Amino acid sequence: MTNRDQLRLDQVSVLDGGMASELEFLGADISGPLWSAHVLESAPDKVIAVHRAYLAAGAEILLTASYQVSRKGYGEYGLPASSADAALLRSVQLAEAARAEFPQKPISIAASLGPYGAALHNGAEYHGNYDCSFAELVEFHQQRVAVLAGSNADLLAFETLPSLEEAEAIREALKPWPNLAAWFSFNCPDHRAPLLQIAHGEPLREAAKLVADFPQTIAVGINCTQPRWLPLLIPELRAVSNKPIVVYPNSGEGWDADSRCWISAPGVSDPAAFGEQAQLWRNAGAQIIGGCCRTRPEHIRQVASELANHN
Repeated sequence: MTNRDQLRLDQVSVLDGGMASELEFLGADISGPLWSAHVLESAPDKVIAVHRAYLAAGAEILLTASYQVSRKGYGEYGLPASSADAALLRSVQLAEAARAEFPQKPISIAASLGPYGAALHNGAEYHGNYDCSFAELVEFHQQRVAVLAGSNADLLAFETLPSLEEAEAIREALKPWPNLAAWFSFNCPDHRAPLLQIAHGEPLREAAKLVADFPQTIAVGINCTQPRWLPLLIPELRAVSNKPIVVYPNSGEGWDADSRCWISAPGVSDPAAFGEQAQLWRNAGAQIIGGCCRTRPEHIRQVASELANHN
């Protein structure tokens, strides 16, 4: 991996958009418990196609299709640890393949690492109430870091973190690799965002302050949160950290966990409106801006266009 001191993210940069939802739009089957991780094996060309579409839309940072990959998750599906490790490395290689198609464009690869709850397949990453020990949390994250530390990813992206405890576990997991580069982004669901809290209920400001002090941290942020809350939440990050701020909200649609479907409303998820909001996030202090669930290449195209006009 790229050494932390060699990676600069202090310029305004465009991050990519949703991976799993875009794979689904391309016809990939992500219905299984491993979600988009299935596609790393079954249709790697579709993963490259998603990366390519985002780069063509203006993205400068790619997130790998590894959010759902872990030994724990694969083990519960009956697959060996070696399969999970190979999938992590494959996700980076597919992003590299897409990056190679744009040789004149500086592109960074962020290895996507979902929280422990993502391996439980029950939405626990959106509340952080885990039935596991702190030591188990540390081991869960350290297993993946050990694999990716030897990859060609430029940084680790710890995403959708729901709690202070999990952030503290990641700090312990990262101790053997002080020179790695990583960012940490938290989830603030609707019932927490107005209270300036992350999913488990701790203050966002407290969470941001914690991770900003990790030696590996190159950015702190928010992801998979409703776009409308970002102007309220970004100042909480800026108040406790001088690190670059990364934001990549979802499309604004709601997820019905019982029916397992997305719920939209008039005007929600409109790419042009999403791009216009990116200006507000930039003005509030965000420096790395992209999209999460249900955002598509056109959303990122609009973000890139708006930020180029701003610059």
